[in-house]
Amino acid sequence: TRTASILCVVEQPADMVAIEKSGSFNGLYHILEGALSPMDGIGPDNLRIKELVTRISQGKIKEVVLATSTNIEGETTAAYIAEQLENHAVKVTRIASGVPIGGDLKYVDQVTLKKAMETRHAI
Repeated sequence: TRTASILCVVEQPADMVAIEKSGSFNGLYHILEGALSPMDGIGPDNLRIKELVTRISQGKIKEVVLATSTNIEGETTAAYIAEQLENHAVKVTRIASGVPIGGDLKYVDQVTLKKAMETRHAI
């Protein structure tokens, strides 16, 4: 069974698969279906951020783990989501470094990804 009080936010289904393969997370997932990229015309309304906030508002989630990529789009997306969740009674954490800067989660080896999940921190 999964821990229903922890929600891991990822950009794409492939990111969820990578985390699952690492065996480091046993909570629920929320797939954004992308990352913020103003240069490409991708804003908050193009992602599943409203659905995330609605999900958090239901009060069952106690921690949100932001596991977006460590490139500029992923970092921007994580910062935006953290800001959107400031007024909610939820702990917001970010996966730790170890994931290469500029890298996509689907290409990270399982040991590195497991370490990143185990050492996530509040933002």
